[in-house]
Amino acid sequence: MENRLLLKLIVSTAASAGLALAQLGGAPPSGSGTVATQLPLSGRTGQSGSVSTTQSPVPGTNASVNTLNTNVSVQGSYAGSTNSTAAMPFSGKLSLHEAIQRGLASNLSAVGLAAALKQVQGQAIVARSALMPNVSGSYRENVLETDLQVLGLGFPGVPKVVGPLAYFDLRATVTQSIADLTALNNLKAAREGIAAQQQSIQDARDVIVLAVGGAYLQTIAAKAKVVAARKQVETSAALYKQTQQSRESGVLAQIDVNRSQVQLAVQQQRLTTLENDLARQKINLARLTGLPPNDKYDISDDVPFSPAPAVSVDDAVKQSIEARSDLKAAETQVRAAERARVAAKDERLPTLSISGDYGTIGPRFDEARSTFTFAASLKVPIWQGGRAAGDLQQADAVLDQRRAEVTDLRGQIESDIRNSYLDLQAAASQLELAKSNQQLARETLRLTREKFDAGVSTSVEVSQAEDDVASADLDYITSLFTHNLAKLSLAREMGNADKKLDDYLKVQ
Repeated sequence: MENRLLLKLIVSTAASAGLALAQLGGAPPSGSGTVATQLPLSGRTGQSGSVSTTQSPVPGTNASVNTLNTNVSVQGSYAGSTNSTAAMPFSGKLSLHEAIQRGLASNLSAVGLAAALKQVQGQAIVARSALMPNVSGSYRENVLETDLQVLGLGFPGVPKVVGPLAYFDLRATVTQSIADLTALNNLKAAREGIAAQQQSIQDARDVIVLAVGGAYLQTIAAKAKVVAARKQVETSAALYKQTQQSRESGVLAQIDVNRSQVQLAVQQQRLTTLENDLARQKINLARLTGLPPNDKYDISDDVPFSPAPAVSVDDAVKQSIEARSDLKAAETQVRAAERARVAAKDERLPTLSISGDYGTIGPRFDEARSTFTFAASLKVPIWQGGRAAGDLQQADAVLDQRRAEVTDLRGQIESDIRNSYLDLQAAASQLELAKSNQQLARETLRLTREKFDAGVSTSVEVSQAEDDVASADLDYITSLFTHNLAKLSLAREMGNADKKLDDYLKVQ
């Protein structure tokens, strides 16, 4: 009986020692500790697309007063979308506000940034886990045969080799970090990353408003050009019919009939080209808003002329600095880099942790005995091969880069605001000139038609006057688009564009 009890004691002691060794084997190697999270060098690496408006000068011609070439460039993920009709049924008529709502919900950039937010939230949970209790359970069935003399154990009446002996070990283990400043600052850096990502999402909303709003304005302009071209076709057809009648009456020569016929054919071809452009613009707008990529729908809104809100350039710069979400995100990324630097610096500090386990062990369940261990560990890093210094150097590089990006972004915001004001002034001046030229062209056509009806002018003059009206109409449509796009671009530069849209674009 005594030998059996002694053997149980030996087995229990050996099992507990084995468990402790297993726990040490699962822990970091001696001398190591929590490592500071290394952030990407640049805070702009998450950008996967861009939306920009350009306004460049073009040479004027005798037939046009348009001296500005304006374009909206949408690249990367901002040019794509997911299906928006499942969550938002589509009636077949698309308003400006509905287009923007669909873009904000289904544009591929918004979807990607929402996924990125989930990712950084998960990273924060992982960083927090280093500071939370870690609980695990285990059950092991063991078969042991050992030489007691090798272990330094020798008792009278006990054989030198014991076993094979079978036993089980059912145990729960808890570890808890008490003082680990590196892990704590890793968590704070991760939380700053969440805030930066949320601010980047708001900035992306402003960019999506510019992309979708710009595409909608382009579609409005394309539709207006088609309407104007149809009127020109009707006018040319009426003139052609009139010249045929005059030719039959012997008033005009055949050359006048031929000229009016060519004019009608040119206007019809121009209409076909503009209808094709309208279809392409509608397909592009559908892609940005998650609609089926076709032109089988109508846009229901028009955006006529309205003056821009009366805000000085300096006030606009100040408001933009205060409101721009991308600047807030960049500043938050600086704070995240500062936390990461502190975490790297704290790698040189001691860490304190506790651990314990409780369970039962024995050859059979009816003979099991409860055992437990408890340990407190103070780990003092003395020399880690220069790892802490290397981590700190990397964190310094990241922090310097993030600070430089904030300074650059501040300058870029002010530059963009001032450029937007210049574009807006140029667009307003051109729009005023285009409107005046449109009125003069229509008055000239009316007088020329009256002279033609009276027989004191030729069809050449009428055709030229019609071309001037067509050119003036296109100039006005283009100038109105340029002016509205300049206001929309300014709203984006000011920040919170989705909330300021009605102040800059008056929808009918």
